[in-house]
Amino acid sequence: MHYRRLGRSGLEVSAVGLGTNNFGRRLDYAASETVIRAALDCGINFIDTANIYSAGDSESHIGRALQGNREAAIIATKGGGMMRSGPNGGGNSRKHIMDEVEASLTRLQTDYIDLYQIHFPDRHTPIEETLRALDDLIHAGKIRYIGSSNFMAWQDAEAAWTSRHHGLNSFISAQPEYSLINRDIEQELIPFAIEYGMGIIPYFPLAGGVLTGKYTSGEDPPAGTRMAGSPESSRRRFMNERTFAIVDAARAFAEARNHSTVELAIAWLLAQPQVSSVIAGATRPDQVEANARAADWTLTREEVAELNNSLAALG
Repeated sequence: MHYRRLGRSGLEVSAVGLGTNNFGRRLDYAASETVIRAALDCGINFIDTANIYSAGDSESHIGRALQGNREAAIIATKGGGMMRSGPNGGGNSRKHIMDEVEASLTRLQTDYIDLYQIHFPDRHTPIEETLRALDDLIHAGKIRYIGSSNFMAWQDAEAAWTSRHHGLNSFISAQPEYSLINRDIEQELIPFAIEYGMGIIPYFPLAGGVLTGKYTSGEDPPAGTRMAGSPESSRRRFMNERTFAIVDAARAFAEARNHSTVELAIAWLLAQPQVSSVIAGATRPDQVEANARAADWTLTREEVAELNNSLAALG
């Protein structure tokens, strides 16, 4: 495993991170701990979660598994999602963020969070209010760095301007969906991130598992897979004629170089500008190991261009 700076910050994170939205949902504590141990054994130090994952159970599993070994991991969690019904149950207000940071610290069994990310934009709360709350939490030592998730480029730009104008700590990272299948962020977010020094942390690098090659065009998803339990809208988005054509092209490219499509999907992301760490979920140790191996494959500029050209031809 190799490590990269997260944006222009001094924080070093593993090129492949561990996504944990399955903890507490598909994995009980024992299985979650096994996956975390496997990740640490592979050199993965970046563990990404959120307070809304399994209503806090993901954070709780991580905190319990890391007891006595807290410094082995860079913990990234998120806040802002709906944790309960009623007023102040979600959003990016000072009250909600302050309350949820305390709750996350308790579940994670730690006194600090390495990277605290605002999970979703909140059109009802001024970004200045959110950033001032985050800045206060940094000064209090409860969080060390801050980032955004699911923000559009203009929203990250507004946050960057607000931080500069008021002398506040600013987002060092952005976590968007990004894969060989969904490349929307290349239009605006990546150029912005390059200019402002924000690290990109892609999620859904395997496009809901489609880039693993486990799904077949025209057939129902195998029982027990992610797509088998997903709503029809997700199946249509990830399993269609275009996506299967991309998978076929990626498989041919990878196999010609003695690699898997999983390795290619992650290695291609790591070859993109500003990508600091790729968040890859896993439910078994062998999946963790497969994801980690992808970081060992460094695509050349020529290989990236060749693959991009072949995919562009697919429309």
